[in-house]
Amino acid sequence: MSKVCEITVNVDEALSVNKYEVDEETPHIELAEDDGSEAYDEEFLKLVRVCPAALYKVDGDGAKSFDYAGCLECGTCRIACEGTIVKKWVNPGPTMGIEYRLG
Repeated sequence: MSKVCEITVNVDEALSVNKYEVDEETPHIELAEDDGSEAYDEEFLKLVRVCPAALYKVDGDGAKSFDYAGCLECGTCRIACEGTIVKKWVNPGPTMGIEYRLG
């Protein structure tokens, strides 16, 4: 009978070793202006659910926030909402963006 090795991964800890060079002047992700509509709210909540870096947030009072600075550049938000509220999604410029340290 073989032994099973169980490995637990702490995602926050693994992501914390990555290096980010944020282009403060030219964001690589831009959202359409919040028009207060139900459609916008639904699309934003979709981004809250799908972003693996949790960059899209809604606080207890319903205020929405977004910060591209911790982006993993996976493109999930672009796939989920391009053509709705994701107005721009491009790869960061040279020497900008994420540098993965754990594979």
